[in-house]
Amino acid sequence: MDPNPTDPAKPASSRRVEAAIAALRRGEPVMIAGETVEIALAAELAREDSVTLLRQWGDGRPTLLLTANRAAILHIPPTGEDILQLPMGDDASAETVRALVDPTHDLDGTVRGPFKRSKDPVSTPSRAATDLVKAGLLLPAALSARAAIETDAAEAWADARGVAFVTVAEIARFRDQGAMPLLERVVATKVPLEDAEASRIVAFRPRDGGQEHLAIVIGDPAADAPVLVRLHSECLTGDLLGSLKCDCGAQLKGAIRTIAKAGSGVLLYLAQEGRGIGLVNKLRAYRLQEQGFDTIEANERLGFKADEREFVVAAEMLKALGFTTIRLLTNNPDKVSALEAAGIKVAERVPHAFPPNNHNEFYLSTKKKRSGHYL
Repeated sequence: MDPNPTDPAKPASSRRVEAAIAALRRGEPVMIAGETVEIALAAELAREDSVTLLRQWGDGRPTLLLTANRAAILHIPPTGEDILQLPMGDDASAETVRALVDPTHDLDGTVRGPFKRSKDPVSTPSRAATDLVKAGLLLPAALSARAAIETDAAEAWADARGVAFVTVAEIARFRDQGAMPLLERVVATKVPLEDAEASRIVAFRPRDGGQEHLAIVIGDPAADAPVLVRLHSECLTGDLLGSLKCDCGAQLKGAIRTIAKAGSGVLLYLAQEGRGIGLVNKLRAYRLQEQGFDTIEANERLGFKADEREFVVAAEMLKALGFTTIRLLTNNPDKVSALEAAGIKVAERVPHAFPPNNHNEFYLSTKKKRSGHYL
């Protein structure tokens, strides 16, 4: 199939969102304009100088924005919202902020409660701030302060101080584009693999500038019959380093062998490390597992959902390759339902399991008992 047509120049709004994400990852403040104007920081990167800036530029009393999952771990009463607001006192330090959002420090005894949450509605700039830090693969928590600036004057104010500026509407469009990805097929080339010599790799790049996804096409699968497909989320520790904490490496190599033995098929290698939370946060989850929490508890203590992945991108890749009916090599029922919701017919679920070892037995049992995996 021919590559997708060239996308027009990226809108300035997308560039501004990307600049804001980059600023947050550097620990810098960003200005977000909606029905109010707020200055926000990535909470995990809070420093004393940046918190001081928030106090000076904002209303003097920054608010910590936490997901409901993280707030529950801190025993903050729920509000029914997915984001909770924790007003920080005048003497709250950057160290306190970092300790509140990073669960790897929970057992150090540095975090003390009880915490008093705000009952005010969550503003759209505050909600957008949490979307931005999440898009930056940071812990899903932000420190925000309302600025005494009119919306129509906010951009000029930010430009004069070298602060990244973005609007709530721009962030919403960027988020929605991520949920409905536009992919460009960049290159296809033969890459003989150890267990499947007749293979080629097709690279797809999201037009929002995100990380590339790969399709490993083995043999010459026909589009008029259900093609054998495996969705594999990248796992540096398991795929490359041979980590025994998960079954990812075995699943990747096993899927290539299975598809090759069947004669043809497709393995989608998706840029969704750590079930979509990123490599660093996955390593944080591993640290929590060392403390006795299971894989789902670890993600939730970090403030994430048990699984943050989106499989719409996989459906779009399959459609671009010309496949709409598949036999899915998986033990995860969520992958079946997600693909079918995105327009891919799953004619058959093909089991794909490997024996546990002493290091991943608890992890696999958790996936079976708590996530409904067929193991």
